[in-house]
Amino acid sequence: MERNDIWKKLLFPPLWLVLLLSLLCAVGLPVIFVKGFTEHPLVYGFYALAFYTVCVLSLYCAVVLPKKYKSIKEKVYANPIGHRYMTDAAFRTHVSLYGTLGVNLLYVALNIVSWRLYDTLWFVVLAVYYVILAVMRFLLLRYVRGRGLGTDRLGELKRARLCSCVLLLLNFVLTGAVMMILYQDKGFEYHGILIYAMAAYTFYITVYAITALVRYRKYRSPIMTVSKIISLCAALVSMLALETAMFAQFGGDMSAETQRLMIALTGAGVSIVVIALSAFMIVRSVKEIKEINESGREKRDI
Repeated sequence: MERNDIWKKLLFPPLWLVLLLSLLCAVGLPVIFVKGFTEHPLVYGFYALAFYTVCVLSLYCAVVLPKKYKSIKEKVYANPIGHRYMTDAAFRTHVSLYGTLGVNLLYVALNIVSWRLYDTLWFVVLAVYYVILAVMRFLLLRYVRGRGLGTDRLGELKRARLCSCVLLLLNFVLTGAVMMILYQDKGFEYHGILIYAMAAYTFYITVYAITALVRYRKYRSPIMTVSKIISLCAALVSMLALETAMFAQFGGDMSAETQRLMIALTGAGVSIVVIALSAFMIVRSVKEIKEINESGREKRDI
């Protein structure tokens, strides 16, 4: 085997190996930091493996993935389900509700496990928050499965109004979480490379939630809109949690007062966005429901 072939195989291993190494590093590095194994001689070998993993993952994303994008897209459109997912916004919303509901339930389970391990009410508050999000997504999913989208405007408006009211009340849970961060020094801690992975994931879901909310406005579907609002609110809370983790990891040179001020401002900003979006959907839904009901009464009188 030529030297160039060896280097190519080292720098561009199979995708399954890249994913396996990424998972190994994501799990192994936090264990090393939490358990205090940082001075163990074998750990330096693991650091080298983690560095290699970051390199090959970056090369895969920068070089290999763009080349495969076109062929993957063609295969997706060639598949009937994939074609429907890419071209049918209602079906895509249906599928995304399943996915986000699953993610919410996973967050609930993780926070319950964390509560049992660390015995702190911070994780109970977060579990309650994600339980309520899961309930709202279940209500939307149940409606979509039973009636579909675009068939009953009044029904969609009523379900969107209900979820918006729940989301408005959920702001009290968010306020409680912020208070615990400020006055009980509670928050997330991601160790090692995991904090960078969580930062990338959090920024991705936040940007995606914002763009999806803007993009789906053209369909004028209350269910679609409120589902994207819920996703944006969940992403903003993840951003708040990431901020606490960043301070825990890199905020050693920053005073506690400054950290609390920034967390308070971020929490207030998230709360204002949640209240504004919820109030907007409530006012819009109530107004349109009233117009539909009045229109129906006029037709009956005629």
